[in-house]
Amino acid sequence: MHQRIKTFATSNFFQTCIIGVILFTALIIAIESFPQIMDEGLKHKFEVLHEIILWIFIAEAAIKLVAAWPRPQDYFKDSWNVFDFTLIILSLLPFSGQFAMIGRLLRLFRVLRLINALPELRLIVETLLRSIPSMLNVIILMSIIFFIYGVAGYHLFHEHDPTHWRDLSYAILTLFRIVTLEDWTDVMYKAMELSPYYGFYFVSFVVFGTFIVINLFMAVVINNLDEAKQSQLRKLENPNLHEELMQTLSGTRTKLEELESQLHHLKQTSARYDPPES
Repeated sequence: MHQRIKTFATSNFFQTCIIGVILFTALIIAIESFPQIMDEGLKHKFEVLHEIILWIFIAEAAIKLVAAWPRPQDYFKDSWNVFDFTLIILSLLPFSGQFAMIGRLLRLFRVLRLINALPELRLIVETLLRSIPSMLNVIILMSIIFFIYGVAGYHLFHEHDPTHWRDLSYAILTLFRIVTLEDWTDVMYKAMELSPYYGFYFVSFVVFGTFIVINLFMAVVINNLDEAKQSQLRKLENPNLHEELMQTLSGTRTKLEELESQLHHLKQTSARYDPPES
């Protein structure tokens, strides 16, 4: 029975059903965002559907916990399972009145479970999380560039163009607009009314801020994506032999205990029917 549950929990059919439920949840949440088509009757039906979906997710967690038996702690070794379990617990709490918005947000977070259900998407998210420490150095470099160009832009253009260079905070926001390449030429042409040589200020910032720093971000992510793929390949090539060995030993010990019990029963039966020696 346990082996059947374990096989079912890891089957493609089970995963496909969960993905379907998550997508159905996203559809309901999307429809709820159109007040012109929502009425009281539809709201009540959607509330019932949300309750049914919650119990489906509870059943999913229960199946995975049973499949992990006799080591249910293995279920919580996966951070995504911890996220799913926490979301279920929070969804069971009664949120009403001024806290009703929290309950709606928790329903919205159910869509994030699609990341856990799709291995490729899960790999991308794990890659982004793994890239955060490496990105800190790039962020520090970009902050230095923003600070230098922001202070320089304030002193050069704040009198001529106070809309964009009123103080350092406005200068930083203007530089962020430039680095996104959103209508940055309008800001440049306004500054070039003072001198055409100020165009070098904007072109150099675009080169440093966009073409170099942004590409550094991409390089970090791609590098960590390759490392994540290699890590998964190593896991597939080198399975957890220790865990398999412990499971084999546990099964062998159980069989030995059963064999010892049968031998003990045979001895008792033999002693009962053996004739006493004269």
